[in-house]
Parts: sequence; C-alpha cells; structure tokens
Amino acid sequence: MLSVLRVHLPSEIPIVGCEITPYVLLKRPDNSISNEDVPESAPVGGYCMRYKWYRVHNDRKVAVCSVHPTEQATLQCLGCLKAKVPIAKSYHCSPRCFSDAWQHHRVLHERALSAVKENGNEEEELYGRFNSTGSGIISAALSSSTSGVGQSPSLNNGSTPLYPVTASERNGGETWFEVGRARTYTPTADDIGHVLKFECVPIEAETRTPVGAPSTFLTSRVIPAPSPTPRRMIPVNGLDVYGHLEPDGRTASTGTFTVLSYNVLSDAYATSESYSYCPSWALSWTYRRQNLLREIIGYHADILCLQEVQSDHFDEFFAPELDKHGYQGLYKKKTSEVYNGNPNAVDGCATFFRRDKFSHVKKYEVEFNKAAQSLTDAVIAASQKKVALSRLIKDNIALIVVLEAKFSNHGTDTPGKRQLLCVANTHVNVHQDHKDVKLWQVHTLLKGLEKIAVSADIPMLVCGDFNSVPGSAPHTLLAMGKVDQMHPDLAVDPLNILRPATKLNHQLPLVSAYSSFARTGGVGLGFEQQRRNLDPATNEPLFTNCTRDFIGTLDYIFYTADSLTVESLLELLDEDSLRRDTALPSPEWSSDHIALLAEFRCKPRIRR
Repeated sequence: MLSVLRVHLPSEIPIVGCEITPYVLLKRPDNSISNEDVPESAPVGGYCMRYKWYRVHNDRKVAVCSVHPTEQATLQCLGCLKAKVPIAKSYHCSPRCFSDAWQHHRVLHERALSAVKENGNEEEELYGRFNSTGSGIISAALSSSTSGVGQSPSLNNGSTPLYPVTASERNGGETWFEVGRARTYTPTADDIGHVLKFECVPIEAETRTPVGAPSTFLTSRVIPAPSPTPRRMIPVNGLDVYGHLEPDGRTASTGTFTVLSYNVLSDAYATSESYSYCPSWALSWTYRRQNLLREIIGYHADILCLQEVQSDHFDEFFAPELDKHGYQGLYKKKTSEVYNGNPNAVDGCATFFRRDKFSHVKKYEVEFNKAAQSLTDAVIAASQKKVALSRLIKDNIALIVVLEAKFSNHGTDTPGKRQLLCVANTHVNVHQDHKDVKLWQVHTLLKGLEKIAVSADIPMLVCGDFNSVPGSAPHTLLAMGKVDQMHPDLAVDPLNILRPATKLNHQLPLVSAYSSFARTGGVGLGFEQQRRNLDPATNEPLFTNCTRDFIGTLDYIFYTADSLTVESLLELLDEDSLRRDTALPSPEWSSDHIALLAEFRCKPRIRR
C-alpha cells in the first residue's frame, strides 16, 4: 500500500508567480521510502497520489505592506491615490516604515503626476509596467498582462478551473476555494493576502477511493512579488528628460540596438551565510528566477550578456524561457567543476540575441586556464610551473560572439553591405589579492579581440563583470589602452608576468558606455540626476555591486568609439532607489549586481 510519511514546505511564505513544490515523503507498496511523485497517470502497485490546493478566504480583508510584503498594512498613503500611483504601493505596515521609505516614495508621486501631465495617462515605464495590474489590493508580479511571462504552463495549476465560482467547503468564518489539482502550485494575484491549503492522499488507482485520511498543511498569507523602482532609458545628449518608448517598451530610434550586461548571481553563491540580510524566501531560486526573468524581459534588450549563469539553469530555465521571447542563446561555462564535482553547479557566461535583429555568425570560447598553461610553458621555469599554475588557474572564461545585424546603418552608397558586430562577454577572477591575475586575464582577452579586429572591420562590445574598480589596472587597460608602469597594481606580480609594463597595451579604441554621461553637455532633470550618480574622478557609476560588505563598480560595457556611438543609457540606481535597511540582493532586486543597458548606433563607414 502507498502511504504518506511526511509533508512540509521548503519555504513558509508563498509568493505570486513563484511555484510552490511541497516535499512529500512516501512509503511505497514495496516498503521503499522515496520523495518521487506517484501521479494518477503512473500508479505503482495499484496506488497513486491525489493532490488538491485550496485558497482560504477569511471574512476579514487584508492589505499587505508595499515595503515589507510579509507584514500586514496598517496605513495607506492618500497622496498615492491622488497621484494615481498603483494602489499596491500605497500601503505601509507602520509610521516608521512610511517615514523610512518617504525619500523613495515621493519620487513615485512626482513621476506619476509628471506622466499624467505629459501623456494624459499613466506612463508605461521600462520594467515598471510589469509590476501593476491596476486592480485589487496590490500589484501582481506575473499576471496575464506580462506579455507571456504569466502564461507559463506552470500557472495552469492542474486540470481544474483556476477559480471555481462555488466554494468547495466552508468552516466557520472561512471559505475554501479549490484552485489546483497538481502537486505544485503557482500563486496568482487572486491569492494575495490569503492562506493556501495543500492536501494529499493516496488513492486506489482503479476505484479512485482514498486510502486513509488526507495529509494537509496551511501556508502563511500569499504575498506579491515586491516591485523594484522602474528604470528608464536616458539619452546621453540630454535633449529629452527620458527616452521615448515604443508600445513594447523598446526605444523608438531606428537603426539602433541595445545591449544589456548583468551578473545574475549564481544560485550556488546565493546563500544565507553570504547574504544574511536578505529574507530566505527572496534568496530561493524559485523566487529569484522569476524576478530575474521579469526584469530581463522588461528591458527589451536586443543583446543580453549574462554572467554567473549556472549550466543547468541555462539549459532548463534561461534558454527555454528567453526563447519564448524571441532570443537565441549561446553559453560557455567555467572550466572546472568547483562545487563538489557537480557540473550543474558550475556557472558561466550566457549571451542571448534577438532573432529578429541578429543572426549568429561565429563563436569563440576563451579559456583562461588554457592560456595560463601556454604562458607557463613559455616563460616560467620548470621548477616554478606548479606554483605559477596554482596562481593563474582560476577557471574564468570569456565568450565572444560575432553577429550579423538584420538592419542597416549604411546608406544607399553601400547596398548589401553586411553589418557585423563582435560581442565579448566575460567574468574576470574575483580574488582581490590576485590583481596580477585579473590584469593578465583582461590583457589576454583584449589581445584575442585585437586578432579579430585585424581580420575584419567590425564594431566591438566588451561586456561583463570584471571584478575591478574604476582606476584599477584592468579598468585602465580597457579604457586607456595601456597601463602606466608606475601603476600601484603592478607591484603585485610574483610570477613576473606583467613585465615589461610597456607590453600591457592594446589598439582597440574602447570607451566605457556610461562615461558618455560625463563627456556630453546634455541638460535636463534625468540627465543631471545621472551625472550625480557618476564618480567625478572616473566618470563611471558610483556602484554596480552593492552588498553589506562592498559597494562599488565592477561591471562595464565598453565599445569601440570609432564604429559605434551611444544613444541612450539605462537609468542608474542611487541610494534612494534601494531601501535604506538592506543591500543587494533584496526582495526587489534578485542579484547583488545591477543591470547595465546601453543603446548604440553603428557609425557609417568612411569610404576609402
């Protein structure tokens, strides 16, 4: 006979759009113990499992705090209603909560009022339009309005209608509505503020009659996925306050393309030990994957350069989900299985591109471990090779993709001319006491790109997490084309691989995209705000990585200035955009890095 030994939830807090998978431990007819499902479609020994989910309605209505979604709201900002801010964002759990959030909260008022004045209706902000349904107590993260994200098969929740008209059971002041008949369940907007009940029971396969009493549990109240501050595109010339958006959220300029660079934080690194300030439910992969997808899709980028993508997550999540939105993906994982020999836990770099804008021409894989082996064979004494390899082999990689544009920036004078684009995506060594290794990896990548540049007249983008702050030797090499021999980073060179310093150069005319804000004389509120979010000494963002232990810039988008121009850039986050009582990752932002996004235009080629 089949029996249930134990049932529990990995996380007690259910979140809209995040699949709930209960742990059900079964004793099978052969007396073996297993947590593998025995569905009605595949009975074992004449028995199978039946599952049901209920939404429990209480007579009392509950609103949820917009800042702390696990807390019940006790006050509402009436200014939000006047400014037509989504009602979800008007609730707070305490006066202290409202006071602490005011600096950020008042920005919502200003933007909403400004949008109404300019457009006559609420502005659809980049990414922000995925965060509100405009109805009910609070916004839904993955409603049916999310351009396909909410239409995932996982939202089907079994074979029954999601919301039956009649209640299936009443108990005192509670009403239970059956909402699913599968082992898993994905909470929807209608579940917000309500408790869910899970019920499972073994049944006889032929008669469909239950064997024994059902095993049940109740969840805590369903909360909405917290909505982060919307980020908008700002033209670098500053002529407009904000970039114009098409109905689908993309920029209106013709002949341009956008590039996103984002370290999405590998699940293997997203531990409570590392990020104790982030709620455990917000660190779970089931939550983060949906939040990251919603964010990435909301940017509508033509090219995506993602770092810290686990190999299993690329195959099982990112590639199939982004394929639904028109993206083709290429992947390169790190070259060593560093987590207990589990290949699925190894992360790498993933580059996606929109199939309607680009086609794949060629792919190059850079393995710094192989380059380290070649270097030690060539210049390191035999007695020192083991020590050298121990220092140089860090498993980092780079993925270089050559794409062909399906649009033209040339004129009638160059009909049929192919527009190629080379995109490099990398994640450089993280160890701060290995500055020589960081610089060597960046130099190795640039020398490889130089070879491509010699063989083809091709614009280049160099994106990624370089784990190097502005002004460091790797950043200087990228931005300036060389490193001064007196640079302090060169003092760390135990293997003598950085000498002579004169060899640390390249001929690519690379410029950091975000430095465009400081190099142009634009005007306007949005432009000036961006200028304040730049470091005046380096012209780079004040931060792209923000944890309790570190805040600074590690991520960049470099481009060849002789062949590309920057049209607009994604609004940078500032301290007011992040809650004062936390850091990254947070319930709103599911990585410890922030995404960078730039819009480019290819310069017309000069006829020689």
